[in-house]
Amino acid sequence: MLWALPLRWSPRCQPGVKALVTAGVFVTTLWNLRVFLNASKGSGEDSKHREPLVILVWEWPSKQVPNVSRDMCHELYGIRGCQLTTERQLLHQADVVVFPHSTLQPGRDKLPKERLPGQNWVWVSLESPSNTRALAAWNKTFNWVMTYRQDSDIFIPYGKLVPNRSATMNIPAKTNLVSWVISNYHRTQKRAEVYKNLSRYLHVNIYGKANNKPLCKDCLLPTISKSKFYLAFENSIHRDYITEKLWRNSLLAGTVPVVLGPPRANYEQFVPADSFIHVDDFGSLEELATFLKTMNSSCYRQFFAWQRRFSVKLYTDWRERICTICTAYPRLPHGRLYPDLQSWFNS
Repeated sequence: MLWALPLRWSPRCQPGVKALVTAGVFVTTLWNLRVFLNASKGSGEDSKHREPLVILVWEWPSKQVPNVSRDMCHELYGIRGCQLTTERQLLHQADVVVFPHSTLQPGRDKLPKERLPGQNWVWVSLESPSNTRALAAWNKTFNWVMTYRQDSDIFIPYGKLVPNRSATMNIPAKTNLVSWVISNYHRTQKRAEVYKNLSRYLHVNIYGKANNKPLCKDCLLPTISKSKFYLAFENSIHRDYITEKLWRNSLLAGTVPVVLGPPRANYEQFVPADSFIHVDDFGSLEELATFLKTMNSSCYRQFFAWQRRFSVKLYTDWRERICTICTAYPRLPHGRLYPDLQSWFNS
C-alpha cells in the first residue's frame, strides 16, 4: 500500500529532515481474475479449478503443526476451494507444494525427486537475505516465491493497517521514555552500533534475553506500552524488511516507533509518514535524542492520528498465510522457474 496522507506535524514538531510522503494507490487484480476465468471456460483446466485446490506443505514452518484436515481456509478466513495438507503421500494430488526455507537446509528432508506436470512449487521465507543461506543450490527449482517482499508472487507481510472508522485515538499511560526488546544482540549489527551511540544521550529500558529480562507473551505489550517511544530496530537492513518490531511492538502496543531499517520512503509504503520516526531523519543521534526528550504532549499525540482511520492487523498464523496462495493462484504465472533465486532475493 502506498500512502498519500498529509503530514500533520507543525514546523516545530518536525525533525531535521522533513519526511517525504510517497503517493500511490493499489492496482486492482479483479479484471485479471475475470479474464483468467473466462479464458479457462470450456477447457480441461476449468473442471480442475472447480475442485478444491490442494496445497501440500512439505514441512510446516513452525514447530507446532496445526490440524489442517477440515475446510480450514473457508472456516477461518472465508477462502473457498482451498485444501491444505501436510500428508506427503498426497504429493501426486497436489496442485501446489510449499517449501519453507528451513526445509532446504543441510541435514533436512530433501525435495521430491520429480515435479508432476502442472504442479507448482513455492519457496517460502520470512527471513532477510542476511539471515538466509544456501540459496545458490536451488536455481531453476521454484515456480513462485512467497516472502515479505512486495514484489513476491505471494506477498506475506508481518502486518498491515486496515480501515477502521472509529475516529478515536487510544494512547496508553506513559511512565518512561524509550524501551527496546532484544533477544539476539550482536555487536556487528547496525542496530547494536546505533543503540550504543544513542544510549550516550538518553536512557533506554531494555528487555529480552539479551539483557536477562525476558518478557512473557502476555507481558510484552503491557510493558512496552508504558514507553513513549520504542526502538523498532531491524536485525538487518533490506528492502521491505519491516517486521513485528514495527507492527506489534510499536503500533499495536501504542507507542511511537523509532525505526532503523530500509529508507523512510519504503516505510511510507506501509504506514503513514507521520506515524513513525526514522533514525535517518536526523543529522546525528544526539539530535534524535534531543528530539525525543523535548517533545511536548501536543506533538506526541500527532503521531497517533492514524488510529482515527486504521487499526493494526498482525499476520502470525501460518495457516492464514498459506491459505492466501489459493487467493493468488489464478493470477500467478504457471510453468515459470526462478533461474537464480539468490540473485533475486539479494536484489
